[in-house]
Amino acid sequence: MDFAAIKALDHQYVLQTYGRNDLAIDHGKGATLWDTEGKAYIDFTAGIGVNSLGYANEAWARAIYDQAMKLGHISNLFYAEPYARLASKLVPAAGMAGVFFSNSGAEANEGIIKTARKWSHDKYGPDRSTILTLNRSFHGRTVTTLRATGQDKYHKNFYPFPEGFRHADANDMESLLSAAGDDVCAVMLELIQGEGGVNPLDAGYVREVAALCARRDWLLLIDEVQTGIGRTGTLFCYQQFAITPDVVTFAKGIAGGLPFGGFLVGERCRDVLHAGDHGSTFGGNPMASAAGCVVMDTLTPDFLRAVREKGERLRRGIEDIHSPYVSGVRGMGLMVGVGIRNAAHTELRDRLMAAGLLVTCAGPDTIRLLPPLVITEAELSRGLEIMAQVLG
Repeated sequence: MDFAAIKALDHQYVLQTYGRNDLAIDHGKGATLWDTEGKAYIDFTAGIGVNSLGYANEAWARAIYDQAMKLGHISNLFYAEPYARLASKLVPAAGMAGVFFSNSGAEANEGIIKTARKWSHDKYGPDRSTILTLNRSFHGRTVTTLRATGQDKYHKNFYPFPEGFRHADANDMESLLSAAGDDVCAVMLELIQGEGGVNPLDAGYVREVAALCARRDWLLLIDEVQTGIGRTGTLFCYQQFAITPDVVTFAKGIAGGLPFGGFLVGERCRDVLHAGDHGSTFGGNPMASAAGCVVMDTLTPDFLRAVREKGERLRRGIEDIHSPYVSGVRGMGLMVGVGIRNAAHTELRDRLMAAGLLVTCAGPDTIRLLPPLVITEAELSRGLEIMAQVLG
């Protein structure tokens, strides 16, 4: 099917909730994609950070096939090996005490909101349920996670929202203290605000927030839907901030392309949720769990070191471009934000796409780069060449 036919079917039958690029992808290998017309693109999007092992990864595909031929789905009414095996790899590597598996990042964040409120209710009663989050944050598209999100543009048209959230400015302890009160049970942070513009939090600020949570007996909730599972060069980003969260979410890269998410809890939240308190029909799906095991086995110390090195090379390569459009480069590992000036970031995204490089936009003025973690040196070099050609 050619591009025109695909686009026609989309517009005839699919709700137009996405501002799609004028491009239909047909297949990929590694970090390179081909459209339906046969044109090749270097992929700096990874399906918005999902395709951690790139495209056509044989070990990943074989694990899914083998599991599908054995057991595709069974629900959580029964025990099964794949999710248990994945949990045994993920929980110790994260330094946590237990895990809950779900389908997506928004669902994972809903789960930690429920966990925090139940923990506080069990310990303090019903009057401590407010969760502090940050302006420019993004925590999902359900009604509750939209309310947790600190960006007004996502709030319009969907009122009324659930109560129980207040927002503070990032890297500003006075703002956080002003938002605090006796009704607070937790603080929820993205260590790098991805959708807000790839804005890393200051390490000192994060440690101050962790100390404040300890003093006031609040939970520290870390949203690593985008930063987790090797994206920043460690399994989780919090491992580079010298903190240990009470609860942390993950999704996107965990299953390398299949829908999967979840959250990990530390010891004091290990027994908060009991049978019937929470659930997910597809959470821990055997095929997605088998894929997750391949991802976890891939993220060795040497592999993660290479992610950090490739991220450093990517940032340095962009900084070396003499561009009237680039105002700065920020990020960690292979999560990179390029600040844009003198042009609309969407316009530059389209020009990069036309030249053979796929990128996404974030915030009001940022191009976001999330290449597959397996991107090769040759693919990285070609992507930088295209950026120099377009931006320089």
